[in-house]
Amino acid sequence: MDGVKHIVAVASGKGGVGKSTVTVNLALALSSQGYRVGVLDADIYGPSQAQMLGVEEGVRPQAAADNKFLPLEAHGIQAMSMAFMVNTRDAMVWRGPMVVGAFQQMLTQTQWDDLDFLLIDMPPGTGDIQLTLAQKVPVSGAVIVTTPQDIALLDARKGIEMFRKVNVPVLGVVENMSLYHCEKCGHEAAIFGTGGGDRIAQEYDTQVLGRLPLTLSIRELADSGRPSVVSEPESAVSRTFAEIASQVAQSVSASHGGGPTISFSE
Repeated sequence: MDGVKHIVAVASGKGGVGKSTVTVNLALALSSQGYRVGVLDADIYGPSQAQMLGVEEGVRPQAAADNKFLPLEAHGIQAMSMAFMVNTRDAMVWRGPMVVGAFQQMLTQTQWDDLDFLLIDMPPGTGDIQLTLAQKVPVSGAVIVTTPQDIALLDARKGIEMFRKVNVPVLGVVENMSLYHCEKCGHEAAIFGTGGGDRIAQEYDTQVLGRLPLTLSIRELADSGRPSVVSEPESAVSRTFAEIASQVAQSVSASHGGGPTISFSE
C-alpha cells in the first residue's frame, strides 16, 4: 500500500450501529490533530461516505498513472467509495466475486497521497470483504463499533473473533448510542441499555475508546455532508471523537512505530 502508513478497519459485525458515522468523524478528528487521513468506503452494496463527506452526485475520481485512481478530497481528507463510480440510486446486484473484485480495485488501485492513517469503513458481517482485506494488506488494527444493546453485542463479538482469527489487533470499542440526549430539555435515557461496551471490552481484554450519545444533531450533520467534527468542533460530541482519535493514534503508534508490521498468510 504505497502512500499509506497505517490501515485501521472500523467494523461492527452488524449494520445499524452508526459505524459509518463513527468512521467519518474519527477520520476528521485525526485530521484535525495534524495527521494525513483517508477513508475507503468498503461497503459496496450500500456506500454512504460520499453523502457524509458532502461529495456531490456525479463527481468522479480522476485517472492517474499505472491504471490508478486519484482519491477525491473533502474536508481535508482523501476518500474513495463505490458511490464515486456509479449512480447512487443504482442497486449493486452483484455476486460475491464481483463485490470482492470491486473492493480489491479500490484498495490497491487508489493512489493515496502520503497518508498517516487510512480508515476503512467496513460493511456488516464477517465475510468476503473482511477476509480479502486481511489477506491483501497489512492492517494495523480494528475499531469495533457497537451499541449497548445485547443483540448488537452478539455481532460485535463475532467481529472481534474474526479479527483475532486473521491476526488483526482490536484497538478498542466505541459504544455508540450510549444515552439518548434530548436537546430541548436535556433529559437522558439509556434506551439501549447500559454497560455493554464495558462488558465486551473486559471479555476481550481491550478498552472502551469512547461513548457517544444518541442525538438528533449527529444524524442531521452527517446527512448534510458536514459531520459533527467539522460543523461543531467545540461540542461535547466532537471532543469525544477527539479523545477516541488520540487513543487510536497512540495505540497504533505504540504497536507499530513507523508503519504497519503485521503480515498475513492465505
